[in-house]
Amino acid sequence: MEYTTSEWFGYERRDFLFEDRDALIVLPKGTPNGRWAVKMEYFGAFPDLELELLSRGWCLAYLKNVNRWGTDVDSDAKARFAECMAAQYGLEDRFACVGMSCGGICSVSFAARHPDKVSFLDLDAPVMNLLSCPMGFGIGEPLGGGSGWDEIQRAFGFESVSELLLYRNHPIDMIPILVRERIPAALIYGLEDDCVPYVENGIAMERAYRAAGIPLWVEGKPGQGHHPHGPKNPARFADFIEANAR
Repeated sequence: MEYTTSEWFGYERRDFLFEDRDALIVLPKGTPNGRWAVKMEYFGAFPDLELELLSRGWCLAYLKNVNRWGTDVDSDAKARFAECMAAQYGLEDRFACVGMSCGGICSVSFAARHPDKVSFLDLDAPVMNLLSCPMGFGIGEPLGGGSGWDEIQRAFGFESVSELLLYRNHPIDMIPILVRERIPAALIYGLEDDCVPYVENGIAMERAYRAAGIPLWVEGKPGQGHHPHGPKNPARFADFIEANAR
C-alpha cells in the first residue's frame, strides 16, 4: 500500500487511501505492541489520550467517514479497514474506539454491528440519542441552530421529523448488544454540556453497565460544557483501558 509520511507530535504518520477514502496510521517509537486505537471522528482533536497510548507502544489509526452519524456504510468500511490494518501491521483483531461527541455515535453503532472488532469503547460526551442531539428536543440546544436536522436527514434518509420520532435504532437502542457482548467502556462528560446532555445520552449506558457489572470508567467534569474533551488524567485512564480492554 502506497503512503506518504509526515510527523505527528513526534511520531511517524502514514497517510494513504483505503477504498478511495482518506486514511492514516500513526506508529509508536520502537516496536508496536499490537494494540491499537481508531479515532472514530475528528482526528487530531484533543489528542492527549492518543498520545499517551502511542507512548505505550499502541498504534493509532483513522478512516474518513462519509458522514459523522455512524451509518452502516461507514461502520462496514471500518470493519474492512480493521482487517487490512491488522494484517499489514501485525495488529490485534480488535481495536479501541475513541469516540468524542459524534464520534460516540460512530463508536456505538460500529460496536453493535461489529462487536468482534472492538476491544474498548472510549465515549466522550457521546451522541447516543438523535432526539437530544442534533435535534435538541429535551434540555439541550439544537445543533447548529437546526442544521443538524439537515445532516441526519441526508445521512439516514428521514422524510419527516415524524419518521425520526418513530426511529428505534439510536445508540441507546443498541445498548443491549454492548451489554450482551460485555464490551468494556468509558463515559466522560461535562456536567454543563447543553449540546449533548449526559442525562439524555450516556446515562442510559451507565445504568445498564452498572447493572450488568461490566468494567466502566465514568468521569463527570463539574463546570464543564461540551468542550474540552478527554480525561483529566490520560495516564490513569490509559491504565484502565490496558487493564480492561478485551
